[in-house]
Amino acid sequence: MATETTAAAGEGLATSPETAPGMPQLDFSTFGNQIFWLIVTLVVIYFILSRIALPRIAAVLAERQGTITNDLAKAEDLKKQAAEAEEAYEKALADARAEAQKIADQTREEIKGQVAEAQAKADAEIAAKTAESTKQIEEIRASALSNVEAVAKDTAAALVAALGVSANQGEIDKAVDDRIKG
Repeated sequence: MATETTAAAGEGLATSPETAPGMPQLDFSTFGNQIFWLIVTLVVIYFILSRIALPRIAAVLAERQGTITNDLAKAEDLKKQAAEAEEAYEKALADARAEAQKIADQTREEIKGQVAEAQAKADAEIAAKTAESTKQIEEIRASALSNVEAVAKDTAAALVAALGVSANQGEIDKAVDDRIKG
């Protein structure tokens, strides 16, 4: 059956080389027509691309390039602003440090002044107390010396009386005074 169908199909075909089945693109009799339509198609494609597609692509590329250029310019401006801000920050930081150092120095000087004033006041109080204590010591010494003299006179009088010798109080006082003076 398969052979009958193939035979029936083959009966309608001519066996001449001009009408032989094959690829129509390779048929030399249609090359002129094919070349004409090839050229027409390429010209139409060229005009469509050059008039519609390529301008749109060029516009997109130009827009992208403009956007990139603008972004780079903005980035450069922002970089400059950041550098200026950093310089301003560094300057402000240096000024703040200098101001802090100045305040610390002033405070140190004030504290030194207060300490010197307090020390001078304490020295004055100590000197006053020392003078007062020296005065009291001198008074105690003077009173002790007079007490020693009185005790020495009384003791000498008691010793002289205990020895059984008679002496008047004036002689005893004179003898004690001479001995105390040296």
